[in-house]
Amino acid sequence: MELENIVANTVYLKAREGGSDNNKGKSKKWKKILQFPHISQCLELVSKIDFKYEYVVEQQPIGKTLFGQWCELKGTQYHCFFLLLDVEIESDDQRHDLVSVIKQGLQQFRDLPPQKTSALFPDTDKLFLEGEQLENGPGKDLFHTSIQAVRTYLAGEPFEEFTKSMYFHRYLQWKWLESQPVTHKTFRMYRVLGKGGFGEVCACQVRATGKMYACKKLEKKRIKKRKGEAMVLIEKQILEKINSRFVVNLTYAYETKDALCLVLTIMSGGDLKFHIYNMGGEPGLDINRTRFYAAEVVCGVEHLHRQGIVYRDCKPENILLDDNGHVRISDLGLAIVLPEGESVRGRVGTVGYMAPEVIDNERYSFSPDWFSFGCLVYEMIEGQAPFRARREKVKREEVDRRVKVEPERYSNKFTEDSKSFCQQLLTKNATDRLGGKADRHGALQVKQHAFFQTINWRRLEAGIIDPPFVPDPHAVYAKDVLDIEQFSTVKGVNIDESDSSFYSKFNTGCVSIPWQTEIIETDCYRQLNVFGPNNTRSPDLVLEPAPQAKSGDCFPFRRKKKQIPRNQPVPINSSLLSSVS
Repeated sequence: MELENIVANTVYLKAREGGSDNNKGKSKKWKKILQFPHISQCLELVSKIDFKYEYVVEQQPIGKTLFGQWCELKGTQYHCFFLLLDVEIESDDQRHDLVSVIKQGLQQFRDLPPQKTSALFPDTDKLFLEGEQLENGPGKDLFHTSIQAVRTYLAGEPFEEFTKSMYFHRYLQWKWLESQPVTHKTFRMYRVLGKGGFGEVCACQVRATGKMYACKKLEKKRIKKRKGEAMVLIEKQILEKINSRFVVNLTYAYETKDALCLVLTIMSGGDLKFHIYNMGGEPGLDINRTRFYAAEVVCGVEHLHRQGIVYRDCKPENILLDDNGHVRISDLGLAIVLPEGESVRGRVGTVGYMAPEVIDNERYSFSPDWFSFGCLVYEMIEGQAPFRARREKVKREEVDRRVKVEPERYSNKFTEDSKSFCQQLLTKNATDRLGGKADRHGALQVKQHAFFQTINWRRLEAGIIDPPFVPDPHAVYAKDVLDIEQFSTVKGVNIDESDSSFYSKFNTGCVSIPWQTEIIETDCYRQLNVFGPNNTRSPDLVLEPAPQAKSGDCFPFRRKKKQIPRNQPVPINSSLLSSVS
């Protein structure tokens, strides 16, 4: 191993190690970088951002946290209702921990005048019955009626009261910080992890929080030469829409002189291709590990399809492992958004993973993703792709012919369930394919196959099932720095003013939900979100009245001239005098 690679790996691992600590990895000036402006600078944001309950509380992590703090300050009833919202997403153990405070709040609610409760909850008795059943209740559906009623209630008078409080004003300060420009100075850059179609991917760290990410650099000249502006912008816009634990999330988008940069969830465990072929003896993964990865990929594909997004590039290189061994879908450069009921035509994807209908340039919607997913599952088990052996030298036309007409072969590595699963996914006819005829709801069919009978989908989707393999935190699951092929210099392309419109659409800075999640996870929120003594406004939140102009004076802030007594010599600016001479 070359010295350069050793140094690159050591520095990168040191940064990752610091990123797991709440303060290590942060710049010494991190508090200055994230310093709140005075509230007077933020009030104008009210007219520029959505400040309805549905957005602030239900979609914004910091907004929800601040609203929860306000509810807790207001008393048991509000706090109980706020906690009730989370009953849907908590695990069974966590849900039982909320029982006492929720029941206490419901009892307080029971004591309110009947006319008030009946106006708020028409079926009040059902609400209390659910409260009594909560202690032994098995699932989240138990509280569905109450939760809807609580949402409606909190979105009314309580939320309006919240918007007049210092907690909402602090939310505006966080939104101001979120809107600040992002540049290359926002990050520290580390070793190259791989390469994409338009540039390299390297590890990076946010100076203010210490959070590690992967930075996908798209070279401006390479984009322009290959006329890839539309594709790059679509990928960025699709990533902005996604918020899933099974798909890499976009947190920042910015530009440098030479590149457009997407800052994404870092997946330090490497890609599935690396694990299939470079870990251990024989290529391939065992059935249990394959089942776990396949289930998480299904959840990722399901999330994309529900958003109307066709992935079109499901393959081992694009499925990445995180530090804990969970997987996410990555590289949405070929994805496309389909409106409800519409289809698309286009030979897009990777040879050997494209479905027959894609190869034949027929119209399709979501079915090709399930064929490519079948190729992925097959390759994880067999240790080679279904229609081309690893390192086999074969023409593209021959691979396409095999995909369209030849059946795949199954070895004794496959169980009956896994064989049946792959056969149904790799069916040539899209309408007969598992998940293929259910449009954007195909994942429901795929989840019901016997191959997944041991998967608890609710626990898997909550991220509380332990992965079968956890990457070594002291290992780098990527090629050596010197083995990653370098891009050649792009010649004959000039960047000019005509490109600025495209760059302005790309260079949008922070993505709200991931950025706020980063602030909370890295403990910056707890350390900075400090109010005055006894829950009073801190100096930066004090709403000071604007200075009053004196009557008859149109310029109240005009600097007053210094009165010089008579018979006193006027001082002369010596520097001005010397410049004149």
